[in-house]
Amino acid sequence: MNDPRSCHFHLGWELGEAQMTELFDKVYGCIAGAFVGSAMGAPVEGWEWRDIQAKYGVLQELLPYAHYRHLSKPGSGRARPPGTTEDGVERIKLLVLAIGEKEGRITAKDLGETWLKYIDRDNFGVQMEPCDEVLYDIVASGVHPAYAGLYSDYIGIVSFVRSCHPVGLVNACDPAGAYSDVFEVGRLYQPLHGGGLDWAAAVACGIAEATRPDSTVDSVIGAGRKVLPEGFRSGLDRAVDLARDSNDPFELRERFDNIYSGRGIRYNLSMAEEIVPKGFSIFCVTDGSLRDSIIGGVNFGRDTDCCTAVAAGLAGAFSGISNLPAEWIRQVDSATSQNDYTVSKLSMKEMSQMIYEAVLSQKERTSRILDEIDRLTKISS
Repeated sequence: MNDPRSCHFHLGWELGEAQMTELFDKVYGCIAGAFVGSAMGAPVEGWEWRDIQAKYGVLQELLPYAHYRHLSKPGSGRARPPGTTEDGVERIKLLVLAIGEKEGRITAKDLGETWLKYIDRDNFGVQMEPCDEVLYDIVASGVHPAYAGLYSDYIGIVSFVRSCHPVGLVNACDPAGAYSDVFEVGRLYQPLHGGGLDWAAAVACGIAEATRPDSTVDSVIGAGRKVLPEGFRSGLDRAVDLARDSNDPFELRERFDNIYSGRGIRYNLSMAEEIVPKGFSIFCVTDGSLRDSIIGGVNFGRDTDCCTAVAAGLAGAFSGISNLPAEWIRQVDSATSQNDYTVSKLSMKEMSQMIYEAVLSQKERTSRILDEIDRLTKISS
């Protein structure tokens, strides 16, 4: 497997006070929120919130877990250290690696090439979700990655929705760019129809809006709402209304019991039409607090890791890294360094740096283009 540290990425410097800009703080908050939230939510994925409450009261610590149990593969079913991330974070990492190598916005083709470079196929069912395995095989067969999503067996699944954070971040302050990129890059995961990419666009646009210096909780929700088709928009509106009528995530979660309770099919907990409204509602009821969004999400029940990844991604991009406990960051980075099944052992700060530098590279390219346009539009004397 390729080691990202050996590539051309500029990882040679430590972040000091001069580099810790507001934008980096938001990028780091978003990435760390998704990673930590996924790792904390994974041990109770699939549980009802009442069962989480009965065992833990309020779960707010990182626990060891055995998330995958593919008995024919080594390492499956063995408990891994607290802070170990799961398949959704693997997708985020692959997007970050592609953005880092491109030094800017990417296409489905760019992401497909990154898949072939970094994914160990033996890790499907061990570290990566089997629903992605068929997509990997299609890309590996030579089919253009933009067509792979046509072969998804689970239209509307949350796989790209809960992992599209880097697409929103690399389009910092530009929700329109994030919207365009979701429907380009996301075609590797989902077809254009079926709703999966519409819901992903809401999340990515919300994250892009959240990076703006004058963003508000309402403007982040509005950026996501704006890009949804009318029928989907009503689901988000209902969830946000419930949040505004609740005092905290624990009161809010009870209000969803009669709305989302799917059973009986594979990935029944993991459809975008459920996860995205819940994620935005948690972000709303916590007023964009990263720590509170993580705790709220992991105690919400059902697909806890995906729900938390969405809520915490929005909150981290909005409020930054500051109120995320340092111990959570250290533990997730430590578990990553011990994980021989992950596509990358880079720390969350290093992952964030790659996106940050890509944004700066895009800024330079855009500035050059604007300068040239200015020259072309000057009126000659």
